[in-house]
Amino acid sequence: MIHLTEEEKIGLYKAISNRRDIRSFRSDPIESEKLTMIFSAAHHAPSVGFMQPWNFILVTADSLKRELADSADKERRALAIHYEGTGRESSFLELKIQGIKEAPVTICVTCDPTRGGDHVLGRNSIPETDIMSVSCAIQNMWLAAYAEGLAMGWVSFYKKSDVRRILDIPPHIDPVALLSIGYTDHYPDRPLLEIHQWEKRQELQKLIFRERWGQSSS
Repeated sequence: MIHLTEEEKIGLYKAISNRRDIRSFRSDPIESEKLTMIFSAAHHAPSVGFMQPWNFILVTADSLKRELADSADKERRALAIHYEGTGRESSFLELKIQGIKEAPVTICVTCDPTRGGDHVLGRNSIPETDIMSVSCAIQNMWLAAYAEGLAMGWVSFYKKSDVRRILDIPPHIDPVALLSIGYTDHYPDRPLLEIHQWEKRQELQKLIFRERWGQSSS
C-alpha cells in the first residue's frame, strides 16, 4: 500500500474541505494542461464493474453556453413556484446561474447506461450504480479543479431534453451535470448556500449510527 506524506495528506484534506460550488467567474482562458489534468482525474474515478459510464462534452462556444444558461434560467424560474410562501422564493431566485456564460468552459458530464453491455458487475442488482460512478468522476473533477487553482460550479436545474437538444446528445444518454470551470475573484470560506442562510452543515456525530439505524455511535 502506498502511504502519503504528512504534507500530501494535509493537501488532500484541504482540497476536500475547501472545495466550493462557485457561481462567479473571470473570462480568462484555462490552460489546456489544466483541463487535461481535470479530465484525467475524472477518468480515474472508481466505477462499479469498471463500467466507466461517463463522457465529457467540452463547451466553449458562446452561443452554446448562452443556450445552456437560458435553459437553466428557465427551469430556475419554473422551480421558484415551489418556494412561494416559504420565505425562500427571493433567495432561490437570487441563486446565480450566469456562471455558464461567464466561465470560459462548461463541461456536460453524461452517463451511458448501456456502457459495458447487459451484464455489468454490480449494476444488475443496483441499476443506479452507473449514476453513482459518474458522481465519483464529478467529485474528482472538483478536487482537481481546486488543486489547479480553478473554481467549479455545478448547475443542477435544467430540463434534460433541453440539454440533449442543444448539445446533440442521443436520447439514451443521461446529461448528469453542467459544470462551469474557470478562474474567480470570489472564493468564499464557506459554502454559498450556508452564507445565504439556505442551510447549515449538519452535526456529523448525529449522522453516524452504530450497528443499526438510529442507534447512537457514542
